[in-house]
Amino acid sequence: MDLYTISGKNSRMTSTMPMPRNDIDLIEVSPRDGLQNEKIPLTVAQRINLITQLGNAGAKRIEAVAFVHPTRVPQMANAEEVMAGLPRDNGVSYSGLILNRKGLDRALESKVDEVHLVIPGTDEMSLANQNVTVAEMLVLAKEVSDVCQLESIPLTMTVAVAFGCPFAGEVSTEQVARVLDGMVGLHLAEVGLADTIGVGVPWQVRALTAAVKERFPEVATRLHLHNTRNNGYANALAGLEAGVVGFDSSVGGFGGCPFAPNATGNIATEDLNYMLQRSGVVTGLNHDALVSTASWLAKALEKDAPGLLGRAGQFPAPKSD
Repeated sequence: MDLYTISGKNSRMTSTMPMPRNDIDLIEVSPRDGLQNEKIPLTVAQRINLITQLGNAGAKRIEAVAFVHPTRVPQMANAEEVMAGLPRDNGVSYSGLILNRKGLDRALESKVDEVHLVIPGTDEMSLANQNVTVAEMLVLAKEVSDVCQLESIPLTMTVAVAFGCPFAGEVSTEQVARVLDGMVGLHLAEVGLADTIGVGVPWQVRALTAAVKERFPEVATRLHLHNTRNNGYANALAGLEAGVVGFDSSVGGFGGCPFAPNATGNIATEDLNYMLQRSGVVTGLNHDALVSTASWLAKALEKDAPGLLGRAGQFPAPKSD
């Protein structure tokens, strides 16, 4: 679906507002990806507070925790305690990220609403992040898929470093396609593509999205984007035009991978929300509440938020009474 109408002399763009659409999911990942690379770890109570604020701001899907070893990612320790303290009567779906079978068992015991498994697109990243090869991860993927189907829990599988790897360098569309081929036939609610180190550009979004849709025509496509090189929002728009229906974002723009050098900043939820709303997407998110939460998180982490809407403000500006 084109977001703009081309018409008139010299094919100039018109200012026609796109038709409204409400088929897009924003998945808030600040409690996981937003915190996992920060120097100051938040307490369990602070993490519960953050997730609760996000729910109050209108987030309906939140990646709340990662079930990983605390010595590897201490910021994600005590995932079970966080899950136990979350409100369950607010219509929010809480997901947990896993890297192995033990993580899956912990996620199920914690009663997550969704499971998220990440499969790196290169052996180099897989060995650095998970200490196994991609082929070994695909064997695990089948096991995870079978268990989640048995437990009736939605499963997302995301190919990490799909746009470029900090260790292997360029990652071709064909390489990502080979990983996707290993996932065909699994029981998946979503297939994700992650620009883990923020090197992607729009043509890659279009090419990789097409590769997913060719293999999973009935499965929703999801994007996890970083704004490390200031291309994150252009890539999100390219994804929207290519038929992506799920976007990860982190309030304030915090985020990064502890196992990938210079993997900074996710796209900020408040900034993405602004772009999508101005593009006709009904998100259900409250701008002021998002900015307030981003400010709270910045103070807790003792650093400025990379997101811009908290500084620039909403447009049009709200009318005063």
